[in-house]
Amino acid sequence: MTSVAIWKLVPLLVGLFGAQPGAVGQSVTRLIVQDEVILRIPVQPRPLLPEIQWVEKKGPKCVPVAAIQRALLSGSEQVDFILENRARIRAQFDEDCPALDFYGGFYLQPQDESLCARRDAVHSRIGSSCTIERFKQLVPKFRH
Repeated sequence: MTSVAIWKLVPLLVGLFGAQPGAVGQSVTRLIVQDEVILRIPVQPRPLLPEIQWVEKKGPKCVPVAAIQRALLSGSEQVDFILENRARIRAQFDEDCPALDFYGGFYLQPQDESLCARRDAVHSRIGSSCTIERFKQLVPKFRH
């Protein structure tokens, strides 16, 4: 295996080891009520000593809801989704969104099979909601 091939595997390995032990056994729960799909997303705690810095790049307009495995809180105005391919996507909320309590998990009610920026919202378990302003692709960068 060449050194170029090894470096191409680094993002995959980072994603494999980036999972938090506190979220083992939790999964996305899907509930259908009168033809409306509601997804409950488990939230992982933040790592105590992050060894990886996540760099934001331009993200997609929409994310397939079937690909979302869990979420991480990355700030009061954003949530990071971990997808089934170990990629990370950051959902940033609009400016007028109050800091919500997502620690107990949250709900998504997509209009179709995709979660889209400027269309869909994240709903906290206490009843508040925030519209997703944009998505950012997160790329791992090791801290020295």
